[in-house]
Amino acid sequence: MREEGKDLFAIEINNNSIFILDCGSKFPLDEMLGIDYVIPDFSYLRENQNKIVGVFLTSGHLDSIGALPYFLSEFNVPVFGTQLTIKLAKQIAAKDKKSAKFDDFHVINDESEIVFDDGTVSFFGVTHSIPDAVGISISTELGSVVYTGDFRFDQTVPKQYQTDYAGISAIGKNKVLALLCDSRNAENIGKIDEEQKVRNYLVDTFDFQNGRMIVTCLSDHILRLQEIINAANQTGRRIFFANDKSKDIIDASIKDGKITLPDDNVFVNSTADLKKLDPSQVIILHVGQPGDAMRSLKRMASKKNPQVKIESGDLVLLATAPMRSMDNAWAKTRDSVYKADGTVVSLDSALNLSSDASRSDIQLMLSLLTPEYLIPVQGEYRQLQATKDAAIATGFPSTNIIIPAKGDVIEFSGDDMLLAQSVSASDTMIDGIGVGDIGNIVLRDRSVLSQDGVFIAVVTIDRKKKKIIEKPKVTSRGFVYDESNKPLLKEASDLVEKTVQNNLDNKDFDWGHLKQDVREKLSTFLYKKTDRRPVILPVIMEVNQHHRKFKNNKKKN
Repeated sequence: MREEGKDLFAIEINNNSIFILDCGSKFPLDEMLGIDYVIPDFSYLRENQNKIVGVFLTSGHLDSIGALPYFLSEFNVPVFGTQLTIKLAKQIAAKDKKSAKFDDFHVINDESEIVFDDGTVSFFGVTHSIPDAVGISISTELGSVVYTGDFRFDQTVPKQYQTDYAGISAIGKNKVLALLCDSRNAENIGKIDEEQKVRNYLVDTFDFQNGRMIVTCLSDHILRLQEIINAANQTGRRIFFANDKSKDIIDASIKDGKITLPDDNVFVNSTADLKKLDPSQVIILHVGQPGDAMRSLKRMASKKNPQVKIESGDLVLLATAPMRSMDNAWAKTRDSVYKADGTVVSLDSALNLSSDASRSDIQLMLSLLTPEYLIPVQGEYRQLQATKDAAIATGFPSTNIIIPAKGDVIEFSGDDMLLAQSVSASDTMIDGIGVGDIGNIVLRDRSVLSQDGVFIAVVTIDRKKKKIIEKPKVTSRGFVYDESNKPLLKEASDLVEKTVQNNLDNKDFDWGHLKQDVREKLSTFLYKKTDRRPVILPVIMEVNQHHRKFKNNKKKN
């Protein structure tokens, strides 16, 4: 809720059964220095794990399945999803030692119905950028709760991406109590361009460009990968993989029947064969996660990639839109491409594209399901509000629309649906093998270190004699250049010496007070001198000096 990614919704029925819808992760914001992924807070589920009946997945994207390894490492409940979704879920679970042995996966389709004591779960196919995406309906004695997952409407997509209009309409004929509706693209008031238009644009671009094409695409945007392959074949271009992962993903998709090859000769497998081709016949394809393409393009632009170097006349096409949280980094990447005499174009700037529902899509879903209550989900606050506005424009009562915050509980007892209490739902941050051991204090320290550096003061004392053994040594990293600021460092050393000696002379000597006193005095001094606040690390070492006298027993001759 009110963020991009990390989808997880818990539907609790009769205070007895909990149905978990999606279990996703999100990529960290710029200020989350060093963090790899962010996953949901499982505290409430941990406290009520005996009620959980299963996890139900809408797609194989990381915002739907990315947190599964961490969830499955402590919860032993069945996981349900379509064929491709379950395959991707198994792959991601296998990467973590704690969840690698989990094997309670179940494949469903849009005709499946799973009956539990407190509700029946059914599914309906939706159009998304990955095959086998579904929405979920949980029917209860008070009506159905429907979760759309990521969806949009497009009649021009291939069969395996098509929306199950009949299935949605059938659910709508019965009472839909609440609709949890995708809101990520709700601000888009225009009509999303159909995939047929995307295919035509790719063909025209590949055909018009006289030089090489370097194309980047997210690994889970299978539909776009298919369109790139088809357009390459239609324009007589051949595809060279910029990284091994590109080939692995496409090979796996071909094996599963999710990508079909129009011509077996569409790929180039070696740099030697690549050099034989005219630049107008070449597409260099990079497939990966957000950030992978950015790093790869920088290496190509700086001539550090041994296989591909961006040259004059090269056109870089971003076939999937970069994440908004990476806008600054992508701006620098584009700049590096232009410095290498290449050009960058983005598919989403040329066309009105999205894998999520626009305003008109949301309104159509409302008319098909006719829910009693609407709960906008999957989006930042302004996007949730845009979904609310879109519903009100159709005559939907504003009193029956609830925009909760992360962790809010919405309760329905048979009369009204209202916000009740809230549960713990803070971010759980993944840093290397650490899960949840990085909090706001650590992030704040990392932020300070990245901006103002660290200042270290080392002092050796003899507490019994109340004296400083050696004059304090001060140094810094990322704060000032020591060689050019010797007067500042000398003043700081004198200040530390005076502060430590004052504490030694105090009858109520305390180690904690000594270190805190050094930090405060140094912090005030350095801020006055530099207008910066580095992280200050006082290192106090204690020694005991004992002088022993030895008698000389040697006899004089």
